[in-house]
Amino acid sequence: MSSPVQNLMISLGAMQLARRINFEDPTNLNYVRIAYVATQLVILGIYYYVSLAVKRKNDQTVLKYVEPPSAMSPNEPPKLVTITVRDYDLAEVSKLLRSAYMGIAMMAFLHGYLHYTQPLFVQSLTGLKGIYDAKPVAIHLLGKDIKRPFKTDSMFGQSTGPQTDAAAIAEAEKKIGAKKDE
Repeated sequence: MSSPVQNLMISLGAMQLARRINFEDPTNLNYVRIAYVATQLVILGIYYYVSLAVKRKNDQTVLKYVEPPSAMSPNEPPKLVTITVRDYDLAEVSKLLRSAYMGIAMMAFLHGYLHYTQPLFVQSLTGLKGIYDAKPVAIHLLGKDIKRPFKTDSMFGQSTGPQTDAAAIAEAEKKIGAKKDE
């Protein structure tokens, strides 16, 4: 089962569980708040530890790949990226941190301003699943061997991501060379 499908199943299951919790009881509400804050602290702590592990490892192996155009600008040509494994992993951890901060900000708005309580419970569970799915965590904390650049799992089973084959890299290098000649 793909990761997005698992996330959907966990979210739906957590919402069903959250319906059974009496959030009107201040004790239950405080327990859910404490669980949410603890989960977010664990997530941020793990991401910080992973960034330290990446810096300590200092892998200077060069990584070359062709980044496909974004869905927002499909007319843009593919971009050749040359980066070290260390910098790539740090950029990925930075994306994970940004995502965690956005989730915290959204939850502050939903719970603090709109007084929604169920999302606190759901986000506590999906946040933990997010740590398990994070590829830099899998590499540097769990010891898995995952090929970089990372592919993105699709809900329909097809992985998408940068092209790493030699033909795509050579084609991108040719285009860069042609632009320099102009």
